[in-house]
Amino acid sequence: MTDLSLMSGEPDPELTAHPQPAFKLLRDAGPAVDMGEGSMVIVGGDAEVRHVLTHPEIFSSGIDAVAIGQVRPLIPLQIDPPHHRNYRKLLDPIFAPRQVALLEDRTRALVRDLVAAVVDEHACNFHTAIAEPLPTTVFLQLLGLPVERAREFIDLKDGIIRPPVKTNEERVEYTARVGQKIYAVLQEAIDQRLEQRSDDFLSMFLDAEVEGHRLTVEDVQDIGYLFFLAGLDTVTASLDCMLSYLAQHPDQRRRLVEDPSVIPHAVEEMLRWETPVQGVVRITTQDTEIGGCPVGEGRVVSVVLGSANTDERAWPDVDEIDFDREGNRHIAFGGGAHRCLGSHLARMELKVALEEWHAAVPEYHLRDGIVLRYSQGLRAVENLELVW
Repeated sequence: MTDLSLMSGEPDPELTAHPQPAFKLLRDAGPAVDMGEGSMVIVGGDAEVRHVLTHPEIFSSGIDAVAIGQVRPLIPLQIDPPHHRNYRKLLDPIFAPRQVALLEDRTRALVRDLVAAVVDEHACNFHTAIAEPLPTTVFLQLLGLPVERAREFIDLKDGIIRPPVKTNEERVEYTARVGQKIYAVLQEAIDQRLEQRSDDFLSMFLDAEVEGHRLTVEDVQDIGYLFFLAGLDTVTASLDCMLSYLAQHPDQRRRLVEDPSVIPHAVEEMLRWETPVQGVVRITTQDTEIGGCPVGEGRVVSVVLGSANTDERAWPDVDEIDFDREGNRHIAFGGGAHRCLGSHLARMELKVALEEWHAAVPEYHLRDGIVLRYSQGLRAVENLELVW
């Protein structure tokens, strides 16, 4: 196992904007990179990442893996098999392709409204005008939280995912306080549904059963907490990354304008190359090894999805962004039992957003002089200033 302590610390803006060269350094350092005593083990190779993700009995996704303000395991993310399977049986049908397809028309109408609000301005911050309100509105409506409080909820979500802290101790303390506010928001909505059901996920969960038992209010909170974070951020980050890429690669952008049928393939390839959710964390339940490197019990293991998706050992022409790539087996949505529950919904939102945006705004570029600021972890671009 290699010690790569030099990779720790504050990354520079170039690294967060273009992490692929650093990913290669990580892979070249070895299959498992030890960041030092009391820290984590980082895994970047495609084969090794997939191994970790598909062996939850060794690499647990339980509550001890990462503290994000939760007081109980988040369902189903922090529940390992075999109990995990029962929650997925409940939740998977909600996000099945057939159910997601029923949401496409209203999603398309929402995108058209958002684009219409800025198209005549010939400029916008794409993050605040499109990438943030689109998935936020869709998911708040589905979950059953008031859309008019979206800004409040986005700030709470950012307080968990991008807390304004410098140390891990500060992060744990800060996210714990924010987490209590999220639980309070969810409890308020649950109390309303206990009085009167509605056509939303929270109402559905209150009437659902797992293993013959009704979900408890705490179960519904724990599902809602995970949905709150994932539903308000991952598609936003993905749209930011995709539009920032297309704005800087006009030939690729023109392909989508001239032939919209390419868009679903472009979505997959940009998910591979950009991989907005850079990595996920697991914790070892026993002494094990990764790629022949020993890893002790109780170690935190960070698997870098973005590195696996750009591993030259697993991908032909890995550094070429090819919208015609065949057999695109990227793991931008994770893998194994804990693979992203909402991947079909995310793909639909991304496809519809790119279709409608390019139909209305076929020519665009970055505002002159803008230096894009990519956030760490989930790679949102809050200053994505476009002009046309």
